[in-house]
Amino acid sequence: MSFFKALGPALQQVDPETAHRLTIKALKAGLGGLLSGAPGSDDPRLAVDLWGLHFTNPVGLAAGFDKNAEVPDAMLRFGFGFVEAGTVTPRPQEGNPKPRLFRLTQDRAVINRMGFNNEGLEAAYRRLRRRLDHPGIVGANIGANKDSEDRIEDYVTGLHVLIGSASYFTVNISSPNTPGLRGLQNKEELQELITRVSIARDEEEPEGAQTPLLLKIAPDIDDTGLEDILEVVMASKFDGVIISNTTIGLRETLNSSQRNETGGLSGAPLFQMSTDVLAKAFKLTGGKLPLVGVGGISNGAQAYEKIKAGASLVQLYSALAYEGPGLVKQIKRELITCLERDGFASIGEAVGAAHK
Repeated sequence: MSFFKALGPALQQVDPETAHRLTIKALKAGLGGLLSGAPGSDDPRLAVDLWGLHFTNPVGLAAGFDKNAEVPDAMLRFGFGFVEAGTVTPRPQEGNPKPRLFRLTQDRAVINRMGFNNEGLEAAYRRLRRRLDHPGIVGANIGANKDSEDRIEDYVTGLHVLIGSASYFTVNISSPNTPGLRGLQNKEELQELITRVSIARDEEEPEGAQTPLLLKIAPDIDDTGLEDILEVVMASKFDGVIISNTTIGLRETLNSSQRNETGGLSGAPLFQMSTDVLAKAFKLTGGKLPLVGVGGISNGAQAYEKIKAGASLVQLYSALAYEGPGLVKQIKRELITCLERDGFASIGEAVGAAHK
C-alpha cells in the first residue's frame, strides 16, 4: 500500500493545502520510499524517446505538486516516467490568500487559486543541482512574479538561473491565478516571449545540445487562438506544447458545493475539454510538434485516449489526491493492455492513432 493510501483517510480530514504540505514533509523524510518500494523496470513498449531524452514510460507528474523541487526523486520512485517541478518564479512569493485549494470530492476534481506560491529560483536551483547525479527526468516549470514589471524577463531569468539543472523547461503562461498572465498567449506577446526565451537558451547552450523548451497553454481558448499559438510555436525553436492547464469554465457541470470557487478547475471534469484541444492541436500541426497531454487522467484508458489524440507523453496530478500514487503503476499496466488490444508494439505507434 502506498504512503498516500495509508494516510489518505487522515489527510482527508484536514484542509487540502495542509494535507499537501504534510505529504511533502513525509516524502522528504523518506516515509514514501518505505511504502512505495522499488519502482521496478518499465515494459520496453512504454518507452518514449523524445528531445534527446529517454522516457522509460510516458506517464509524468504535472507541475503544481512539487512547487519547490523538494521531492522529485521520491515521486520518480512511485513509477513516474518523468516529474515536473514548479511553477517557480524569480523571487519567492506567498501566492494568493488562503483558503485557495478546494477538494470537489463529488466531482473527483480540484479548484485552486494558489497564485504561484513558491520559494523562488535560488531555492529551486540548489535542490535541482543537488540531484543532478540521480537518475530520472526532472523538468522545471517557470513562471512570472505577480508584481513583475516585465513578465517576459522573468521567464528569461528563470531559464538563465536553472539552465543545466533540469531535463527540460516548461514556460507556463496559462495559469488563471496570476492576473493578466494568460495575455501572454496573444500572438504578438507570445512571439516576443518565445523569441526572448529562445535567445536566452542560445546564449547558454550551443546548437544541437540544448535543453528542450515547452509551452504550457490553457484549455479556455478558441480555435483562432489555438491556431495563432501553434503558428508561433511551429515557427520558433520551442520543442513542444503541454495541453493543458486548468480551466476557468465547466462550473455548470459540477455537483460539489464549492463548484463556484474562483480559480482553475482540474481533475475528472477537465478530461474531455483538454483532450479535444489536444486533438485539434495534433491535426493543426500534422503531428509534427510533440504534444504532452494533461487534464483529468485517472486511469490507463484515459491516458491512452490522450495518446491516440496526439500526445507523445501525458501528465497527471489531481487524481493522486483521490487514488494515491499507486495509480501510476495501474495506468502503466492498463496502457500495455490497450497497446496489446490494438496491436501496437509501442507507445510511439499509438500516438495520433485516432486521426489515422
